[in-house]
Amino acid sequence: MKVLLTDLFSTLIPGGDASRDAVNAQMGAVLGVDPAAFQRAFDASSYDRFIGSYGDLPATLRVIAERCGGAPTTAQVQEATSLRRALARNLLSAAPPATLDTLGAFKAAGWRIGLVSNITAETQLQWPNSPMAQYCDATMFSAEVGAAKPDPAIYRAACTALGADPTDCIYVGDGNDGELPAAAALGMYTIRTLEHADNDPTWQGPTIKTFAELTTHLP
Repeated sequence: MKVLLTDLFSTLIPGGDASRDAVNAQMGAVLGVDPAAFQRAFDASSYDRFIGSYGDLPATLRVIAERCGGAPTTAQVQEATSLRRALARNLLSAAPPATLDTLGAFKAAGWRIGLVSNITAETQLQWPNSPMAQYCDATMFSAEVGAAKPDPAIYRAACTALGADPTDCIYVGDGNDGELPAAAALGMYTIRTLEHADNDPTWQGPTIKTFAELTTHLP
């Protein structure tokens, strides 16, 4: 196996759940709707946001605010957009040094590396400035692919981009969104990481405590 496919949030970087909740509520207030109602509606729309159903971030915020009874102005939408984009930048800058070292070690050993992530448009836009971007040969963002894990299409898209068969791949993730059994069903050697979260405690397959432990798979 010479292909490493990895999840992003709660795998390479912390999930930032508390930060997300705070920013989502703040966006609701900025958009002129009840913050708690906006936060619930925003969370409930996650799959649609993952596959880009509402378009870009400003359009998405407007749709959800309107669902909550709001009629935000362009200025309000712009302010809320800035809050969410700042959150994405902060989260993407939070990769532990050992994780970056591990990605570098796989790259130096000749492995191809792919990112397979359920993310919304604003995170995708911030990705090129992330310190992790330099290590990835292919990125499969759900908002761009139009499919989100556990849909096999997003994994297959990564394999196609890397010229690999699923059986050539190691897949590592925290287990959110049913990603681990979906990867395993395609024939990938699938590993759960507990470094930032344990989102699939039912997983019976290989498990590591930190992303850096993946270096045991290098010769």
